[in-house]
Amino acid sequence: MDASSQPTLDQIEVELAIDQVTIVNPAEATATVRCILGPVRCGARFDLIHDSAETIDLELTQILAYFGRAVEELDPVHTALVTLRGTGVQHLTSATPRSRWQTVRGTNPPA
Repeated sequence: MDASSQPTLDQIEVELAIDQVTIVNPAEATATVRCILGPVRCGARFDLIHDSAETIDLELTQILAYFGRAVEELDPVHTALVTLRGTGVQHLTSATPRSRWQTVRGTNPPA
């Protein structure tokens, strides 16, 4: 594969695993997440909840990592508090002792 046919950062799928979620209002939620596939950047759009038929269209608008410091991207295996805005926040769920973490998948914004 030559360099011109390799995917760019904005074409790469990203995935977050949700530990705890707080629904702020019908169009916004904050969540403690771990980056599973990335790095994920501010502006990423999420349109799929793993193992769910529910429809979402959420934009990652803020990442607070490293003791509450705002950052523009989150690398895999790191955790952060994020803000997600859009439709479908009511379908996000927190993990419990009997359930695994919910994961959401999407793509980064164009570079």
